[in-house]
Amino acid sequence: MAAYFTFDVEPHDRIEAAADHDCPPAARADYARRMDACTRWLLDTLAEFGARSTFFMVGEIAGSNPTLVRDIAAAGHEIACHSWDHRRVHRFTPEAFRDDVRKAIDALEQAAGVPVVGFRAPTFSVTRETGWAIDVLAEEGVKYDSSVFPVRHDRYGVPDAPRFPYRVRGRRRELLEFPPATFGLGPVNLPAAGGGYFRLFPPAVMRAAVAQAERHPTAAAVLYFHPWEFDPGQPQLPLGRASRFRTYVGISRARARLRQLLARYGSRRLVDAVDEMERTELPAFRLAG
Repeated sequence: MAAYFTFDVEPHDRIEAAADHDCPPAARADYARRMDACTRWLLDTLAEFGARSTFFMVGEIAGSNPTLVRDIAAAGHEIACHSWDHRRVHRFTPEAFRDDVRKAIDALEQAAGVPVVGFRAPTFSVTRETGWAIDVLAEEGVKYDSSVFPVRHDRYGVPDAPRFPYRVRGRRRELLEFPPATFGLGPVNLPAAGGGYFRLFPPAVMRAAVAQAERHPTAAAVLYFHPWEFDPGQPQLPLGRASRFRTYVGISRARARLRQLLARYGSRRLVDAVDEMERTELPAFRLAG
């Protein structure tokens, strides 16, 4: 089974754990350079395994580093939207969110020269409280979302959402939803798709999540990573103890683990599954009341 390797591309200083940190200009520029270098390492590694992936990118990068966006698209990968500058959906009104998405998609399309049809919210921040975002995304021409994480977490999650692809409904509209992979343990969904879980948990947990997806009739094992997770030498941000642990644990072994996963599964782009899923009868799940 080919999994869906996805990469959320934002400079390290833009992560949610550092949202209130005022990063000095010189450090911000260094993080941008390191993001470029790590993303290019990812491109080389994916090419080595003949893998194609989806890169969810903040639109700001299309303005500051359009060459990187073009190079990702030219290598055969999908460019998708990760907002303009990595602010959670909770920080927006529907009108402001629409402007943010529209601005980001336009910048990414101009840099890549290809349509942008997928979206993932920063920090998986499409939840019940922000379910109206589904309507905005559908109205802006987005074909699929990958923001609703069916887990319990202090920053995100919709625990009762489906674990496999479905039609997510907002107040008026609906979209195809590709949820990140989880490992089902009875009534509990263990997050196993990537990020800190990829670096902290034994690799067997992610393999078990993919194996469960393989047994599902509409299987799509969606995994996610960030370029900064493959940069063990980067300067660490001044985070609290818990955030520092979640952010930096296991980075030294991330490159080797990614290579092992690519060798085992290969990778497809999410956009390549859209037509197939749209021809399939999928369950529906209402997110917004």
